[in-house]
Amino acid sequence: MIEGIKRIFSIPELRAKIYFTLLMLVVCRIGAHIPVPGINGDAALELFRNATGGGQNLFQLMDVFSGGAFAQMTIIALGVMPYISASIIMQLLVALLPSMQREMKENPDVGRRKLGKWTRIITVILAFFQAGLFAKYAVQLNAQNPGVIVPELVDVQAFGIPWLFYMLVMFTMTAGTMFLMWIGEQVTEKGVGNGISLIITIGILSSLPTTLGSIIKQLNLDSQEPGQMTFSSLVVLSSLFVLIIVGTILIIQGQRKIPLQYARRVVGKHEAEGGSAFIPLKINYAGVIPVIFASSLLMFPATLGQFLGKGNWFGQFASMLSPGNTVHTIFYVLLILFFTYFWTATQFHPEQIASDMKKNGAFIPGIRQGKPTQDFLEETMNRITLAGAIFLAAIAILPTIVGKLIGVDATIAYFFGGTSLLILVGVVLDTSKQIESHLLTKRYEGFMKRGRKNFI
Repeated sequence: MIEGIKRIFSIPELRAKIYFTLLMLVVCRIGAHIPVPGINGDAALELFRNATGGGQNLFQLMDVFSGGAFAQMTIIALGVMPYISASIIMQLLVALLPSMQREMKENPDVGRRKLGKWTRIITVILAFFQAGLFAKYAVQLNAQNPGVIVPELVDVQAFGIPWLFYMLVMFTMTAGTMFLMWIGEQVTEKGVGNGISLIITIGILSSLPTTLGSIIKQLNLDSQEPGQMTFSSLVVLSSLFVLIIVGTILIIQGQRKIPLQYARRVVGKHEAEGGSAFIPLKINYAGVIPVIFASSLLMFPATLGQFLGKGNWFGQFASMLSPGNTVHTIFYVLLILFFTYFWTATQFHPEQIASDMKKNGAFIPGIRQGKPTQDFLEETMNRITLAGAIFLAAIAILPTIVGKLIGVDATIAYFFGGTSLLILVGVVLDTSKQIESHLLTKRYEGFMKRGRKNFI
């Protein structure tokens, strides 16, 4: 492992990319400790802990994803969730509108730029709206427990609304979300890995010390009396921890190899032998994208409901979508299944593969070229995608259910839970693949340069 790290940092370009990525992630963590002007972060954190208690709560999950920024009401409290929600909306529009599909195929560069532009616009709208709800929530907290907001900001009112505080929170948090979005794009372009996924991952990792502290506290090691958490519960959670890591690696790396053969070709007066290869079809083509999309999509109505309160029908419905409820679990599974198929359908193109195979004289044994090959690939991918989606959903909800049954703290359940670990392991695997491919490229270029010098 040490030799591998040395080899990675021996390449100047790759070393610069890694340093840039780490620097950007450090900037994100600094932002997670800067409260919105006029808010007492310590008081907000204490009230958040008292409000959430030990039960499963949507705000607990949002706080884990934001790396503690949500509880302290910092400038990046919204995290990258508005950007992910905007990305989902645009991906759905591309799939539903033929004109957008046609533009993406005919002119991919222009289509991607237009897609990115509208994604940013929708991100600003969603972030501004969610920040307004956040400000309303902070005002309600301050009314019950004075000291969360600086009194001078609350006193500036119009029609009974502290408009100055609302505007300050809305503009600051929206700017924080856009800054995170910009950092994510910069990391994707100039660094290593997917920037947005890495921002979520670093937020999840930052909750590790808090989780370990909660485990030690609940074990009650300083006393002879049994703690809230037993060693048997810890063994169960640790076993699930290992199971999820192994399962995630298997499901992301797993693939079905479709045998491929090439027709015999005549080169000059000689007949060349037809080669053989295979088409690797991933069991889970979408990776952990469905888990991220499903989590962020369920967070939006649940967030609205918890901010607006349970005094209306929407609040009551949204409270059913809070983590731990049966309705939330059902919707979560269905959304993971949907987004797995949706992402696979948008990224996997069997017609293009079949066309390229026909041009290159390749065929699948027993399957005719052209439309039959396309149908075979589509049917095979649908079958293995179903198995991968079910396995992915099972890994995502299993720890949460087990944690609820054995009665562990929500903070511990969310870290050991499937959602956090799936994202964490998936992003690490994706980043390591990019580093490995960069190493292979540099090694190949080195051979080419050496060969060129010898030739000259």
